[in-house]
Amino acid sequence: MPSLPVELLLGLYLGLLTGIVPAFVAGSLGFLVRYFTGVTLPGFGVVVLALSIASVQGGLLGLVEPTIAQSPRLLVAVLVVLMLALYAHNQGDKLGAELPRRLSLTSIRQRTLSADVVELVGSVGQVTVRPTGEIRDMEGYPPLSPDLRGRLKAGSWRLPADLPLSELEARLEERLRTEHDLADVDVTLDERARATIAAAPPSGSLSRRLSTGHRAVSVATVVPTGLARGDEVTARVGDRSITGTVLSVRTEIDDERAAVPVPEKSPDDELATDGGDPTADAIPTSRPTTATAGGPGRVTIAVARRDVEPLLEAESLGLVVRSRGTSREFEAFALLKREGYAVRRLTVGTGGTDGETADEPPTSATAVRVLAVRRQGSETGGRRHGWVFGPGIERPLEAGDEAFVAGPDDAIDAFVEAVAR
Repeated sequence: MPSLPVELLLGLYLGLLTGIVPAFVAGSLGFLVRYFTGVTLPGFGVVVLALSIASVQGGLLGLVEPTIAQSPRLLVAVLVVLMLALYAHNQGDKLGAELPRRLSLTSIRQRTLSADVVELVGSVGQVTVRPTGEIRDMEGYPPLSPDLRGRLKAGSWRLPADLPLSELEARLEERLRTEHDLADVDVTLDERARATIAAAPPSGSLSRRLSTGHRAVSVATVVPTGLARGDEVTARVGDRSITGTVLSVRTEIDDERAAVPVPEKSPDDELATDGGDPTADAIPTSRPTTATAGGPGRVTIAVARRDVEPLLEAESLGLVVRSRGTSREFEAFALLKREGYAVRRLTVGTGGTDGETADEPPTSATAVRVLAVRRQGSETGGRRHGWVFGPGIERPLEAGDEAFVAGPDDAIDAFVEAVAR
C-alpha cells in the first residue's frame, strides 16, 4: 500500500480530475439562479449536486474501485471536489448579483461625466474639456501643420456637464470644425473630460461651400457695411440682376485694421487704471464678428454657371443685400412675450415625486404649457436629439426628462419648484 504522502497527492489529482465538471455546473447554476430570480442557491444543494456529478463521473472513469474506496485518497478527492464546487458557486452567485439586469448598447453609450470634474457656475454645471496625448492625424488626409497641432494641443473648451459623452463628443467636434475649419475631426471623451483628438487640416474650404452647378466669382465693388459670409445678395450689371450667396468678403478698412500693430502691455499698465475700462482705448487685432466694416473691397459670390461671364466682363456693378425675412423662431418668442409669457428650460427631478410621473402639477402652475420634451430611452431610438414637440396630456413628465415650458413667471416658478427639485 502506498505511503500517506503519496495517497494525499493521488487524492489531489483525482479531486482535480473529477471536480472540473461539478465546479462548472455549480458556478453556472449559481449565476443563473441569482441573475434571474435574485435568490442564492443553497450550499447544501450545491454539495449534493457536486457529489452526484462526481460519483457518476468517477464511475465512468473507473475510479470507484474497492482499493480506492478504502484508501485515504478518496476522502481527499471528495474534499477537493466540494471546495471547487463551493468556490465556483460563490463566484457565479457574486457575478449574478453584480451584473446589470438590463444591458444594451444604448445604455453603454450614454455614459456621463464623473462628478469630480463638474464645475458649478451658478446653478448650471459645466466642464472644461482638455486634450490628452498627442493630436493624431486622420488616415487619408494630409498631416496637420505644427502650428495647428500646437493650438489644438493647448486648447480647452467649456461644455454643459449634464449631457452624455456622445453628445459632448458631437458638440466638441462641431466646435473644432467651426473654429479651425478642419476638413474632418474625431473626438473621444472619457469620464474625466479628457479628449483624444484626431483631426485633418483644412482643405478646399471654398470649394466645399459651393453647390453643384455654381461657381465662385470675385468682384471689386463697394461693400455694404455688415455684409458677412452666407448673406444673399443681388449684383446689378447694367439692366441685369444676378443673385448669389456671399462666400467671403474683404474691404480696405479690414486690411488696415489687421495691419495695425498692438502695443505690448506692461504690468504697470494693468495696475495704473483710474477705475474705467482698461481696454476702452485698445486697438482690436481682429474683428469681433465675421461682418465687414464696409467700403471699397472685394466680394466672392457663388453664382450659377451662366452668370459667371457677365460678372467678369462688367466694368462696374452694384451690390444689394436681399432680405431673408424674419426668423419664425423669433416671431414665436415675440408673440409669447407680447402675451406676458416666459419660456424656460428645466430638467424634471426625482425629489418630491417618489419616482412617479409628474402628470399632476400644482394648482398654481396649471397655466404652464409644456412645449417640448426630450426623454432618453427607447422612444428616441438612441438618437442624440429626441425632442417631442407638443407632447399633450398623453405624455406625462417623468424624472430625468428635459422640457421647455411656457407660462406666466409666477406659474413657471411654482411649476419648476414642484417638478425640478
